Amino acid sequence: MSRTDPQDEIDDKGAPLIEHLAELRSRLIKSVLAFVIGMVLCFTVATPIFNFLTAPLCAALADRGQDCDLIFISPQEGFFVAIRVSLLGGFMLAFPVIAGQMWRFVAPGLYRSEKGAFLPFLIASPFMFLLGAAFAFYVVTPLAYNFFLGFQQFGAGGEAVEGVPGAAPLSVVFQGSAQEYLNLTIKFIVAFGLCFQLPVLLTLMGKAGLVSAAGLRSGRKWAVVGILTTAALVTPPDVITQIILFAVVYGLYEVSIRLVAHVERKRNEQLRREGLLDDEDEDGLDNEFGKGR
Repeated sequence: MSRTDPQDEIDDKGAPLIEHLAELRSRLIKSVLAFVIGMVLCFTVATPIFNFLTAPLCAALADRGQDCDLIFISPQEGFFVAIRVSLLGGFMLAFPVIAGQMWRFVAPGLYRSEKGAFLPFLIASPFMFLLGAAFAFYVVTPLAYNFFLGFQQFGAGGEAVEGVPGAAPLSVVFQGSAQEYLNLTIKFIVAFGLCFQLPVLLTLMGKAGLVSAAGLRSGRKWAVVGILTTAALVTPPDVITQIILFAVVYGLYEVSIRLVAHVERKRNEQLRREGLLDDEDEDGLDNEFGKGR
């Protein structure tokens, strides 16, 4: 549909700059209020939320016959743990409101066809983030903590301290800091949530014409290097966990190629209906796509 079509007009009525700034201020205030309310609500139940987040660690310790006890190594650590839990939970609760306010601010400046194109990505983004966060929490963190806890050394099976006659066998067991555990768990959740945004990001870029399916196919070797580097940075030095992250993210990359190709086909069909793309041009595009396969 062409930009001159009256059915595809921008909804903006030519509001002056000061009105746009006032609206932006209003949207930001509402978003901040939603975040603060969500944070306060999560702060009141910070302990149950934190207990839920410790489930992977407690399961790993239970398999080893150990108690799930985390400690505070400073007087203020308990307060900051509750604050971090509240920040994460508050943002997740407030995200629908924040996204809605962003959409209501941006939508009047978009063509109707652009609204229909952008809205599915706005819906898919939080879904993919939650999917990545769930994958990190239920799959990656148990593997990671089982790997880390495997380095414990129990006195009954250890060796006596060298140079100390009659000394008891050395024990090196886990006594975790609550704040350090929470930081690592949040790192996993956020990292995998962002990695699962890959199909949304690449498809949106493909719809805007910034990337092509052929370009993504030809860039597979660079994608492999980038994904392996990301896996090494956001996961523990556990080969199994890194392989899992690589396999999942590379699978999302291949899915993104197919989504971008689907977007390109739809765009070409639209251009053909409008008479802006002839068969010769389409054959040239098909040949270009074929070279990247």
